[in-house]
Amino acid sequence: MIKVNGKWMLNILLIAIKNKGIQLVVNTPNGRTAKEDDSYIRKTAIRHKVLNITTVSGTLAAAKGTAARKKGKAAVRSLQEYHSDIV
Repeated sequence: MIKVNGKWMLNILLIAIKNKGIQLVVNTPNGRTAKEDDSYIRKTAIRHKVLNITTVSGTLAAAKGTAARKKGKAAVRSLQEYHSDIV
């Protein structure tokens, strides 16, 4: 969320998504009000083709992938390939 004068500004965030001013949304809702806001944020992000991540682990994975790509070490693997390394 964007904080202005101590208040979270949902409308400003939604406008920024619509105007392509935001390329990635990390939204981890907590509580009743947050879940209502999450719906607006998620739907707006999807409608405007903005990546929306809703978990801390997903955010970490995206950051690691971005860093690997910048280093030229990115590789595409299926979930099955990832899981075969774990077992």
